[in-house]
Amino acid sequence: MIFSSHLRRFLIAILCLFSINLQAEKIGDIANIVGVRDNQLIGYGLVIGLDGTGDKNSSKFTMQSIANMLESVNVKISPDDIKSKNVAAVMITAALPSFARQGDKIDIQISSIGDAKSIQGGTLIMTPLTAVDGNIYAIAQGAVVLGNSQNVLSATVMNGATIEREVTYDLYDKTGISLSLKKSSFQNAVKIQNAINDVFGSDIALAIDPRTIKVVRPKKLSMIEFLALVQEVNVDYSNNNKIIIDEKSGTIVAGVGIIVHPVIVSSGDITIKITKDPLDSDHVQKIDGNTTFDSKQNTLSSNGKFTTISSVVKALQKMGASAKSMISILEAMKRSGAISAEIEVI
Repeated sequence: MIFSSHLRRFLIAILCLFSINLQAEKIGDIANIVGVRDNQLIGYGLVIGLDGTGDKNSSKFTMQSIANMLESVNVKISPDDIKSKNVAAVMITAALPSFARQGDKIDIQISSIGDAKSIQGGTLIMTPLTAVDGNIYAIAQGAVVLGNSQNVLSATVMNGATIEREVTYDLYDKTGISLSLKKSSFQNAVKIQNAINDVFGSDIALAIDPRTIKVVRPKKLSMIEFLALVQEVNVDYSNNNKIIIDEKSGTIVAGVGIIVHPVIVSSGDITIKITKDPLDSDHVQKIDGNTTFDSKQNTLSSNGKFTTISSVVKALQKMGASAKSMISILEAMKRSGAISAEIEVI
């Protein structure tokens, strides 16, 4: 029983080595500082100066907004009397960066919400941008230029808003902070904990869950100096293998080392067999490494080793498989257990 237990742990360790990629990453690239983040802003405004491509009279909210705007400059008029097609109602969104200061400029995204044909060439009039707390943090205004964009109802305006209110965050006086991993992982949380403790020579970091590492600032450093050093610390980051599939474009992105176990898959008029047995045929050609492919039998052989997703994709390309067929085959391999890596369809 003791031997069996040790053997089982050894096999699990070997499987983990094949299913996880190890790569050196800086802590600043894989973890965020809790509390230091962007804040989303939103506003409702009007784009004026359009050449007859604005909202029609049927967009009641646009006509009401025009009336409200005119009333703010002492011009009173009923929304029913407004016939202009040179104005479009839009929603404005933006991200308020952490530590942004009053007077800083930020980019904004403008999108039509009425029945306008185009907002090209218009001018966004002064629009307050608020956060989830209801406070105004920025003011947006400026010319709407679409450039080469094919979407005439949405535009990004560079430096289109000015920050009016700051989000205060007292980082300098803090004695400790929390790091949050961008992806939960027990292994990576412990690795970051150990890496920080190794660099600074004391137990100042402690992983409290698979995503959070609490860190205490050394007394000899300011918090800014300390975080600048922490973010540059390298960690042997464990990254789970994943296959990304974009069904619309037919794009497949995957790590070259993802293992595919022996299997036979048929999709439409495409059938492929994956085996470890050596191939003996006049139609055998080398794919890569030790992998060979029999174009007559549509058989891919790893010759006693492991077949990778890279070899499978190359073999399918030689068979003339379409992007749709490749996606179906990979998904079938995943369901059959031939592929252990996670597949994400976007």
